[in-house]
Amino acid sequence: MLSGLLKLILGFLLAIAVLLGSGLTIALYFVNRTAIPPARPTFANDNPQTKPDKPKVTQVKATSTPKSTPSSTPTPSPTPTPTESPDSLPPGAYQGIVTWSQGLSMRDQPTLDAQSIGGVGANQKVIILEESPDKNWQKIRIEGTDKEGWVKAGNTKRVD
Repeated sequence: MLSGLLKLILGFLLAIAVLLGSGLTIALYFVNRTAIPPARPTFANDNPQTKPDKPKVTQVKATSTPKSTPSSTPTPSPTPTPTESPDSLPPGAYQGIVTWSQGLSMRDQPTLDAQSIGGVGANQKVIILEESPDKNWQKIRIEGTDKEGWVKAGNTKRVD
């Protein structure tokens, strides 16, 4: 009789140990599965495609010029000096687009320790002006503006 009672108690303890072991294993499995964050969903309006602005046409009003008298000497008209527009490409520069989905941080120097001077959004058009000597950084200008800065190389794609 003592032997039967001992077998009952040992069987009961063994059953509880098996249930606790399997319960802990299942709990650890679900805890580990919930610790992994899901992929961030993308929506149609996350990266809106901006349409290029149409150039604004300004009309110049014709002004009457004073009539010159025979005694007056003609004054030379000033020649306009060409100015570089922000959209013009300097020699060696090319157009690109930002491929990093979170956008890029622009810095004033080609180092990680440099001060951030702005940012560029994902899929935004830029002009790549130059590369650093070690080819790890690119100097860019945001298309349509005069904002320039350095970004990590490999996060832009050339657009032709």
